[in-house]
Amino acid sequence: MKTQILSSTKSDIEIAAEILRNGGTVAFPTETVYGLGANALDEAAVAKIFAAKGRPSDNPLIVHIAKLDDFYKVAREVSDVAQSLMDKFWGGPLTLILKRQECVPDVVTAGLDTVAVRMPANEIALELIRASGVPIAAPSANISGKPSPTAFEHVKHDLFGKVDAIIDGGSCDVGLESTVIDMTREVPIILRPGGVSREEIEAVIGQVDVAAKIESHDTPISPGMKYKHYAPNAKIIICDADKMGENVRNQSGKVGVLTFDEYLGEFSGVNNVLSLGSINDADSAARNLFGKLREFDMLDVDVIYAPKLPENGMWAAVRNRLYKAAGEN
Repeated sequence: MKTQILSSTKSDIEIAAEILRNGGTVAFPTETVYGLGANALDEAAVAKIFAAKGRPSDNPLIVHIAKLDDFYKVAREVSDVAQSLMDKFWGGPLTLILKRQECVPDVVTAGLDTVAVRMPANEIALELIRASGVPIAAPSANISGKPSPTAFEHVKHDLFGKVDAIIDGGSCDVGLESTVIDMTREVPIILRPGGVSREEIEAVIGQVDVAAKIESHDTPISPGMKYKHYAPNAKIIICDADKMGENVRNQSGKVGVLTFDEYLGEFSGVNNVLSLGSINDADSAARNLFGKLREFDMLDVDVIYAPKLPENGMWAAVRNRLYKAAGEN
């Protein structure tokens, strides 16, 4: 397949929009990560997303919209609580799960009666959705299971020759996927932590729950719940910060270390040490995580040691991605 590389100019966005209207696939930037989009109402087009990524068909997709009117074209039974989250956090990194409209094909929802919807904040993404005139179904624009793409180069590495076009929009601001919250329950439940924290959500609507790990035979109702995700080629081992130095020096093979600026001195003389930034800056860690995991692939390490992380605020999302990448090791 020939892949067009497009810029964020109005003329190039119109080219991308025409590709989407004609049933093609376009990778595009959002504030979270790059997405691989197709017309969410075109079953054959959406199937091309799964083929390009090698994504399991029981893993649902998020539908991206550019204005609230479009939300009601794909979702129904919108509560006042859901509306309050939309008013507060859209456009932004929050995905709501609600009952689907019949026009949304099963391939988007993994056959479930719910649909995941969000309105991004990234202006390139919004312009593309508006220009195409259709809601866009889009998971992350990477090979399934690998670190999500937060820069144009990541998308080109994974999907060039597998999609119709890639829009070069530079680097993503948030660096982790959106928070996904199920609004179909009496008490809303966070299915995937992300760019909007539990604490921020509860400040608007009160108590929410957090989903437990699902079993292998279950169908996930949100992306990022069931399968090993975000993983580099090397095995990742999570350990206590005070034990990392000893473990690294006793490990055979080519070892990588993922740490923080404050601990770099502990690994003097050790090769392949990368920092997420300051231990006091969760937002920086979020922006850096996937890029650092891809950098370890370039370094061709055999194993990566990474620190345990807090569970509050934005750290919950960083922790979720890192631990998923580690396969819970």
